Amino acid sequence: MFQLPSELFCGSEKASDLSAPSHEGFSLGAPSASKKSPETPGRPRTALTTLTPSFNGALDQYTCESSQSPDASTRTTRTSTRKQEEPQTSDSKRKREPNSADSGLSPVKKSRRTSTRYVTSTSATVKQQQQRAESSVKRTRANAGTPVSTPQKVKRTSSGYAPPSKYAHVINKLTDSLAPNLICVFIGVNPGIRTATTGHAYNHPSNLFWKLLYKSGCTPRLCRAEEDGDMPRLFDLGLTNIVRRPTKDAGELSKAEMDAGVAELEAKIALDRPEAVAIVGKGIWESLWRVRHASNIKKEQFKYGWQDDSERMGVVRTDEDQWPGARVFVTTTTSGLAAGMRPHEKEDVWRGLGEWVKQRRQQRAEEKEDLTDQASGSTHP
Repeated sequence: MFQLPSELFCGSEKASDLSAPSHEGFSLGAPSASKKSPETPGRPRTALTTLTPSFNGALDQYTCESSQSPDASTRTTRTSTRKQEEPQTSDSKRKREPNSADSGLSPVKKSRRTSTRYVTSTSATVKQQQQRAESSVKRTRANAGTPVSTPQKVKRTSSGYAPPSKYAHVINKLTDSLAPNLICVFIGVNPGIRTATTGHAYNHPSNLFWKLLYKSGCTPRLCRAEEDGDMPRLFDLGLTNIVRRPTKDAGELSKAEMDAGVAELEAKIALDRPEAVAIVGKGIWESLWRVRHASNIKKEQFKYGWQDDSERMGVVRTDEDQWPGARVFVTTTTSGLAAGMRPHEKEDVWRGLGEWVKQRRQQRAEEKEDLTDQASGSTHP
């Protein structure tokens, strides 16, 4: 950096005084003739002085101006009137060039300025979003009187009665899985289409029968529908239905058709004499109640779980034989089409039956061991 000569600061000095030589290595040229500007009322006199180029091009031209400050003191200002010519560049090249205002900033200040720009742009974006939201609300209010079509949830319609001719082409391969003196016999409504064609009970993927049978404790493991024929031998459990003909769901059966199957159901239970029967579904118990009591069951009369002893099934009262009948336990339906109860609610109902079945199976195993020991003791004194 070099120091400018004091003669350059020409406040009220004469232009002829600027011709004096200055520092070594360079000198100021002779001043050009100055023109006096006309005086303006209320404004101080201004002197314009043009200097010849010097300093090897470092300083080209200066304009010295004397102005009157508010406190009546005179200040001398120096303004460079040189206009640096900028090379014309394309827009893409100009975008890549760094901002000249940021070139002299420290990294911290640059980051602060960048964050400030980001916040400004973000706030502008939020403001635009708010304006769009307000416009949307205004349009909605303006069209409030216009009906808007909204998608309706498809409701599942219950099946109506289907005559036997509708499923006459379906061959029913399902048979009862029964044996004398079982712990419990499960009574279903009727076989579905898949169950009838495959010949295995509760064979639809959405049916929860086998899962509830395991979770409740009626079986020690999860069984498959293909094992339905082995249930009496493996776990002392039986399977049957109140109606034989297959349908898509129980809603396609009539009440009269279900009531007609009660007599045959009672005969099966009286013949095989299980300890208990499990009614799989409220509709089956309603049919049994109508036939027995000649009236529909009332809401306060229905309950899940164990029923009164007077409601036992398969009771035998003859001169030759007497049998008190099988206890009745009403469970929930296991059909996947029935959504009246949640899975955990169904498990709570089934658990009461499963605990009893598990206990009776253990007691039977102990009784069988005692009989085996007695038999072996009698043969080996």
